[in-house]
Amino acid sequence: MSDFTSGFWSWFVIAITVGGLLFCVFVLAVASKRTVMADDNSTGHTWDEDLREMNNPLPRWWMGLFILTVVFAAIYLALYPGLGTAKGTLNWSSDGQLAAEHAKARQTMAPLYARFATMAPQALAQDQQAMGIGERLFLNHCAGCHGSDAKGSKSFPNLTDKDWLGGSDVDYIARTIAEGRQGMMPPMAAAVGSAEEVKNVAHYVLSLSGSPHNSIAAQLGKSKFGACAACHGADGKGLQAMGAPNLTDKVWLHGWGEAAIVHIVNSGMTNVMPAHATRLSPEQTQVLAAYVWNLSRKGVQP
Repeated sequence: MSDFTSGFWSWFVIAITVGGLLFCVFVLAVASKRTVMADDNSTGHTWDEDLREMNNPLPRWWMGLFILTVVFAAIYLALYPGLGTAKGTLNWSSDGQLAAEHAKARQTMAPLYARFATMAPQALAQDQQAMGIGERLFLNHCAGCHGSDAKGSKSFPNLTDKDWLGGSDVDYIARTIAEGRQGMMPPMAAAVGSAEEVKNVAHYVLSLSGSPHNSIAAQLGKSKFGACAACHGADGKGLQAMGAPNLTDKVWLHGWGEAAIVHIVNSGMTNVMPAHATRLSPEQTQVLAAYVWNLSRKGVQP
């Protein structure tokens, strides 16, 4: 149950479930009794002059199926969770079953990954089987954000180029896959100044990469860029140790142009890559990291 609920809801579910089951038993008991309604074994209702509704009981086999259904429901509720927060006598849970299936799958795949354990990233990148597995791992776990071609989209990094915010070696990639990563730029409007000054800074940032810009506004914004230099550097080339982007290239992760830059300066930006340590084994992470590293190294599509 969620943190914001109380024990009342558990008992509410129990009452509804048990009440529904008892009501089914009651209906079966009533239906099993035959009530005499007319001398000719009919209900006394007649349609179209001679079409009579008979008062025959349910067939025994049909009644038997209903009884088995009720018995099955009672046994199921005793064995499995279904009565509020009760776990059932088997102590089964979907999380437990998923964990068991993952453990079984990893045990099955262990001999396959054992061959990759001692291989260097360069060797893995040359191993056709390892890269085939890496591609499937990428499509299953990474393509939802980075795209099936690994080229990403707005706010989702392109993994086929050489532009890396935090690091580009295999160990960094593996650590990022396992532990996730959070990138954050705080709102900087108060540090930069007025709305007009924020626009000037935006044009100065555009000028750093040789993008189309207003040169007069860029000159006015240069002095205000000092508020950004702590992370991006005085030359705007970024600081990889802090994950601060290089503003002098033409890679725009969150959108290009004055409006996009002004929005980020005013509102800040937070990007989160979820951790995959619970989804991927260390061996799978190693192979996937080598695959992603190889994409950037060769600059090719998967």
